[in-house]
Amino acid sequence: MKYFRSVVAFCVVLVMMAGFAYPILAQDVRQQLVQDSTLEQALKRGVLKVGMSTFVPWAMQDKDGKFIGFEIDVATRLAADMGVQVEFVPTQWSGIIPALLTGKFDVIIGGMGIRPDRNLKVNFSTPYDYTGMSLVAHKEKAAGFASIADFNKPEVVIAARIGTTAADAVKKYMPNAELRLFENESQTIQELLNGRVHAVVASAPLPAYQALKYPEKLFLPLPENFTKEPIGFAVRKGDFDTLNYFNNWIEVVGSEGWLKERKHYWFETNEWEGQVQ
Repeated sequence: MKYFRSVVAFCVVLVMMAGFAYPILAQDVRQQLVQDSTLEQALKRGVLKVGMSTFVPWAMQDKDGKFIGFEIDVATRLAADMGVQVEFVPTQWSGIIPALLTGKFDVIIGGMGIRPDRNLKVNFSTPYDYTGMSLVAHKEKAAGFASIADFNKPEVVIAARIGTTAADAVKKYMPNAELRLFENESQTIQELLNGRVHAVVASAPLPAYQALKYPEKLFLPLPENFTKEPIGFAVRKGDFDTLNYFNNWIEVVGSEGWLKERKHYWFETNEWEGQVQ
């Protein structure tokens, strides 16, 4: 009986020790997670590495080879508010999520639509912008086309960038058309200008910009975007400290009107056009 009481007392002591130790252990784990977060690593490094892919007017190079565009402004302001430098890491869109997961950069800020299939691989911030799919067509090949139904035919060829929501939109809304995929938007536009495809589907405002740039060959058959999608920053899964900072930053700069002002400049004016090659 005496032995049994000793064992019980010993177990009680162990439970009490575990009870005291658990909060300490949990606190250590939380502190370690903070130290290992992308946010803390960027602060220590003094540089925020941003993965992006070029497409007008989100991100592009000016005449001197410097990156400019809406996403460039967003990433530059984000880094400045963190007190660090920004380093842009141009990446092919088709491989941009794998590059993030392998640590080639800290965050994707590249007009990435928030989608459930992507969310299985990365965590998204709250939306900092909304965009939609638009369509620019060849005046001769698509003469008289004025609706999605006009393009949803087997004899119609549509170009889009590989791995984008534009390609998904073509499959969903124009499943009967032939879809041709290219690595970047400039290739799709070149195919359209050469008359090898009827139309290009891409995120607004790229189609409108191309129609204004080449009015003799291209036109906008639809009066407005035919989809709407939220755009967010993408980070590696489980990095909640970084995600919390990004979400709050988006809320702050959105509330002060800065995001709206930058979007107006890049998407609704052509004041920047002279800077581009």
